[in-house]
Amino acid sequence: MLSYRHAFHAGNHADVLKHFVLDQVLTYFTQKDKPFWYVDTHAGAGLYQLDKGYAVQNAEFESGISRIANSSNLPVTIASYFEKVKKLNTNNKLSFYPGSPMVAKPHIRADDKMRLFELHPNDYKLLVQNFEGLGRQVKIEMLNGFAGLKSLLPPTSKRAVVLIDPPYEEKQDYQRVVDAIKDSMTRFATGTYIVWYPLLQRAEPLLMLEKLKNLNVENWLNISLTIHAPSDEGFGMYGSGLYIINPPWTLPKILNDAMPYLTQTLAQDEFAEFTLESHIS
Repeated sequence: MLSYRHAFHAGNHADVLKHFVLDQVLTYFTQKDKPFWYVDTHAGAGLYQLDKGYAVQNAEFESGISRIANSSNLPVTIASYFEKVKKLNTNNKLSFYPGSPMVAKPHIRADDKMRLFELHPNDYKLLVQNFEGLGRQVKIEMLNGFAGLKSLLPPTSKRAVVLIDPPYEEKQDYQRVVDAIKDSMTRFATGTYIVWYPLLQRAEPLLMLEKLKNLNVENWLNISLTIHAPSDEGFGMYGSGLYIINPPWTLPKILNDAMPYLTQTLAQDEFAEFTLESHIS
């Protein structure tokens, strides 16, 4: 399906959680001198305008990144993520929000590489424009990221962060994620894989999560954030989560420290909460 445009949802609560965690994972990876690859299977446009176009139709950013912008005394780790947002804007005004590749970009050093996949032709063109001038360090392909991932693993660097965040508009995406992780672990078992998923009143997300846990990988972490109670009508996303294989050993403490603040800031009712579980040997 090519109907999904992330611009409608840019900067929402799910983006805040995903990009905050991604920023922390990449910060950890840059602590070593050894190069790494950043792979994004569903990269989107890379950068989104918040003050006009698709984003203003639902204005989901107002209950997401705008709340972070209007908060004081941000925890150091959340402030690190928000600094990357601020650098894309001027005069303390939120006009632009970075997609995952743009959150990753400041972490990419001279010997690191980015491999980005985007299937939607319009978002692909915008992604190419947003990463012009970076040469061979960044390779962008108009390709289904599930298929593209296979050709990259194992990376020559033997270190990689892989973000897998399909739109899940097709319910088959849930099984595609599981299949992609299974295949990737046979090719490159030491990679760090970040799977984003929505919290919905339907079986597929939790079934996917159960299947991922049943892969019995040694090191994993699951963080989810509920921002409000599920709707009475049974529709809509009431939160989101990230399942991470081979997470940094420092990540559980970072999340334990930061998530109470993030939950309180993004909460839309008294049912807001976060859940953190992990096994890291």
